[in-house]
Amino acid sequence: MKTLVIGTGGREHALALALSLDPAVTEVHAAPGNPGIGEVATLHPVDLMDGAAVAALATSIGADLVVVGPEAPLVAGVADPVREAGIAVFGPSRAAARLEGSKAFSKDVMASAGVPTAGSRTCTTPEEVAAALDAFGAPYVVKDDALAAGKGVVVTTDRDAALAHAAGCERVVVEEFLDGPEFSVFVVCDGIVGRPLLPAQDFKRIFDGGRGPNTGGMGSYAPLTWLPEGVVDTVMTAVVAPTLAEMQQRGAPFVGCLYVGLALTEAGPKVIEFNCRFGDPDIQPVLALLTSPLGALLRAAADGDLSTVPEPTFAEGAAVSVVMASAGYPEGSRTGDVVIGTETLAVEDDVDVIHAGTARTDAGLVTAGGRVLAVRAIGSDVADARAKAYEGISSISFPGAQWRRDIAAEPLGVVEGAASRG
Repeated sequence: MKTLVIGTGGREHALALALSLDPAVTEVHAAPGNPGIGEVATLHPVDLMDGAAVAALATSIGADLVVVGPEAPLVAGVADPVREAGIAVFGPSRAAARLEGSKAFSKDVMASAGVPTAGSRTCTTPEEVAAALDAFGAPYVVKDDALAAGKGVVVTTDRDAALAHAAGCERVVVEEFLDGPEFSVFVVCDGIVGRPLLPAQDFKRIFDGGRGPNTGGMGSYAPLTWLPEGVVDTVMTAVVAPTLAEMQQRGAPFVGCLYVGLALTEAGPKVIEFNCRFGDPDIQPVLALLTSPLGALLRAAADGDLSTVPEPTFAEGAAVSVVMASAGYPEGSRTGDVVIGTETLAVEDDVDVIHAGTARTDAGLVTAGGRVLAVRAIGSDVADARAKAYEGISSISFPGAQWRRDIAAEPLGVVEGAASRG
């Protein structure tokens, strides 16, 4: 099976690595890719927002499966022309990707499906926002209705800050604050059937202790030993099954990864948000522990045939990813800084470097984005994996590098802010 991964970030690097280990995958291609992905895949130039161009590339290389990684092309409908070309694609249609593309649409689906989630109001005027803030009270949760690269959410006790965030958006969803630790469940879906992967937890704020603005994610780990037994089964029964049924009823069956972001409240798990793709970096440790073939799983989902493949299996132990970000992130990012030391980890069996915002120039490997790379490690338990990841971090340097020192130090609690995603 020839596979083509669409995207440029850490998620796509982790996917390409996992696909390269599948015995049934004969070739891994990626477009546009990054220097890390280029070590395990053949890279091709493409405008990842151009569905016709992606379909043409997939046809030209004889791809059997296309995996669309990022949310922006999925929401733009890039998967549709690929399907129309007769090529299996893992990733929802434009219609189904609205689960992430519009917070208001997602909330409407949850309401119709009876999914446990935070109370909310969709607002388009300052007066509506003010009334919603007063109705739900502090902490205030205000979400941009549109895509915002993981940074469209404000969780604050400052009413003026909540109003200011809303004023910068065309439409917002104001929500009740969900009190409890966050976790993510990635569910591989074929439109009817869902297969859950290991739950993971990521750390969104830029600074230690859950301080500072939201980012795309500064680190993650799996498994979550603190998560009560049976929670994933509850999520599959109370959230995933009714959501897939509702999307099917709306004529937009969901094929791809349904990313369920949840808060573990006193009343049980409640949905913070849906995303239409694997999360980054929280899919990284999950894929590091995956022992069953990824290509076969994603192909079965794309073919509407998940019931014929076994449940995914995972190794014992744990995995941790720690992100190194560029100077100025998340407000901006500095590019062109030389990255030193990644090659020293190439000989390590339990540690690897996941590239996200890197490029190759005459100067060598350089920064090319906000989140530059992640060091991912596998260990006998979370503490062991964490120690290895931070030892790996100490081997890498570039000017202005920043990273959190508390990834996987303890479960992510309310100090970080449930409902902090975007």
